[in-house]
Amino acid sequence: MRSHLLNDTTADRYRRSVTEGVERVAARLATTERPFTGVTVDDLAPRIERIDLDKPLHDTTAVLDELEEVYLQDAIYFHHPRYLAHLNCPVVIPAVLGEAVLSAVNSSLDTWDQSAGGTLIERKLIDWTNERIGLGPAADGVFTSGGSQSNLQALLLAREEAKPNEEGWEGEGTRTDLGRLRIFASEVSHFSVKKSAKLLGLAPDAVVSIPVDHDKRMQTVALAHELERCRQDGLVPMAVVATAGTTDFGSIDPLPEIAELCSQFGAWMHVDAAYGCGLLTSLKNRDRIDGIERADSVTVDYHKSFFQPVSSSAVLVRDATTLRHATYHAEYLNPRRMVQERIPNQVDKSLQTTRRFDALKLWMTLRVMGADGIGELFDEVCDLAAEGWKLLAADPRFDVVVRPSLSTLVFRYIPAAVTDPAEIDRANLYARKALFASGDAVVAGTKVGGRHYLKFTLLNPETTQDDIAAVLDLIAGHAEQYLGESLDRAC
Repeated sequence: MRSHLLNDTTADRYRRSVTEGVERVAARLATTERPFTGVTVDDLAPRIERIDLDKPLHDTTAVLDELEEVYLQDAIYFHHPRYLAHLNCPVVIPAVLGEAVLSAVNSSLDTWDQSAGGTLIERKLIDWTNERIGLGPAADGVFTSGGSQSNLQALLLAREEAKPNEEGWEGEGTRTDLGRLRIFASEVSHFSVKKSAKLLGLAPDAVVSIPVDHDKRMQTVALAHELERCRQDGLVPMAVVATAGTTDFGSIDPLPEIAELCSQFGAWMHVDAAYGCGLLTSLKNRDRIDGIERADSVTVDYHKSFFQPVSSSAVLVRDATTLRHATYHAEYLNPRRMVQERIPNQVDKSLQTTRRFDALKLWMTLRVMGADGIGELFDEVCDLAAEGWKLLAADPRFDVVVRPSLSTLVFRYIPAAVTDPAEIDRANLYARKALFASGDAVVAGTKVGGRHYLKFTLLNPETTQDDIAAVLDLIAGHAEQYLGESLDRAC
């Protein structure tokens, strides 16, 4: 079994095995005609269930043949131009190369003696991102597993920073005092804000939902009112979470106005830019996130709008000293003396211990393509969304919710002869399900005002206006089929 260990004696076997795997994936990518095959759970589950994991095949080719059957042939392929559903981007080749390198070397980014150059590469990328944001010379941060973890860590820091500054604080971490903390976020902010509040031991009503305007942006007048009420009630405005790219609409909250209110009320300003961070490299739309430089912390997901493989994310902070709230010194790993010895251990900043060298993917991308190359791709999908909005706005079959700020379109089919909102809901739900089952395209769904809507999340520069128009026709066709069958059943 030692022949399977990757080392100096097995380098040729490693090269052959990986090459064979790459050839399989490349062949699949080259021949995939639809984003999905339409396979059902009932079809796929038995194939996997019958595999006995205690009886290995002992042959790489045989295992890859099996993998074709249980995974590759039915995978959902984000690179296809008619995958229009969630915040999943096609990935760039330099990042995939980085993924191959980091997996083989297998550095762990928790301590210097496990990563060396990897530590410095990650720190360089954090500095680069902070410079793009404009957080200032004292800024820092660390890579994370994704936006939810980044938001959790940012709010952990905000919680800890809020406690010592409050007069009358009863005691370190007491339930009574945690119950006084409040987080303010728009009604369309990411669910991880509420989840983080729960994980941080805050009160069930700790997250105050702020209404949004017609463009799905946080209403700052309402935010100011809630902050003032918080203060009058003797509560603590722990943090305001502004979103730069909401999951459902791609909307960007008014960051400069929110920054002013945070300054006025002494609240930590966190910007969840998991989606909108692509604008940091934009050649023409960077001004859409003006004000982000005033944040105390920022979430970025490179695996959403930098075209990186999952996972690649980071939390950034204006003041590096606030990261001390995530620091714990273990004698076997990162003893306190290492700080005085200036040994850079990333675990001092992270909620994770063992951690992949995900930063290498972004490093390879920047060194091959450059930031402008990333920005050009992201600008393309934003432009595509603007054109898609025009198509929807001009099409009487559809109701489109809001002009896109990034690359998301939310809409629904509206039949001319049906006025019952519940029936229209069912027609849209059916259309999405039927489209997915066909494998011709994949779209997402959400609710707006209690009604069911469909969603295009455009992150593939290869997607065209013709693709959008074709998928709209497919949606309308499936919805009309449902309504026709519904009418037949009623008769």
